[in-house]
Amino acid sequence: MPTVDIPQGRINYRVAGPDDASTAPVVFVHGLLVNGELWTGVADCLAAQRIRSYAPDLPLGSHPIALNPDADLSPRGVARLIATFLEALDLTDVTLVGNDTGGALCQFLIDTDDSRIGRLVLTNCDAFDKFPPPPFGMLVKAGRRPGRLRAFMAPLRATRIRHSSLGYGSLVHRPLDPDVTRRWVTPALDDPGVRRDTARFLQGVRPSDLLDVTTRLDRFTKPVLLVWGNADGFFKIDFARRLRDAFPSARLVEIEGGRTFVPLDEPHRVAEEIRTAYYVPA
Repeated sequence: MPTVDIPQGRINYRVAGPDDASTAPVVFVHGLLVNGELWTGVADCLAAQRIRSYAPDLPLGSHPIALNPDADLSPRGVARLIATFLEALDLTDVTLVGNDTGGALCQFLIDTDDSRIGRLVLTNCDAFDKFPPPPFGMLVKAGRRPGRLRAFMAPLRATRIRHSSLGYGSLVHRPLDPDVTRRWVTPALDDPGVRRDTARFLQGVRPSDLLDVTTRLDRFTKPVLLVWGNADGFFKIDFARRLRDAFPSARLVEIEGGRTFVPLDEPHRVAEEIRTAYYVPA
């Protein structure tokens, strides 16, 4: 897997699609306690259409390499890290795609520096003061101390627990791959540096900060597409409509039966909506 060194530390990332692609690159932003593998199905579908994409493993608990101890890992700090990642790979006119906590990071990024962003796609994600939505506030509070984070996550070593409603089970309607979910939980369980990074991110999670960003979404005048699973119990479709209306000109596409991890539930549909919205000649 390729890596890139930036001032905050070393970042792993996945890349799919031809290196001579002539279209704008796609950059995927995942959420808390998952990694770039969340987007593999979507990335593969886009690659088949000669669209190149990048999926960095961000310091949100499932990253394999701890970052520098002095890295700013607040939500806005991670947004700056994403901007630095784009600069390091010289990616411009990016189609930025976020899910779950990653959608909040996308909003922090466009509020901080949207110079390399050409368009935005948000799937089921945090917005306004849902950062995170109930009942995940318990995880945020527990995870602000590395030791408590490890204790909170310890039961997730068991596949049965990981795939239940106590783990990732309520976020999907399709069966989960136990090897993938094991890779999601192992770094924070086994690596003190990863736990430190995750705790520092969670220490900076404040609903009021994201709510403040939401008041300025009307300044982002570039194209916005919301691709939203309408069976999500945490980010309901009315919430998506409210988020759509916060932008000057955004379009909402509902995906029947999709839950929070709609990139896992419906990767072909998510990829097709991105492709037809931004990569098919008018």
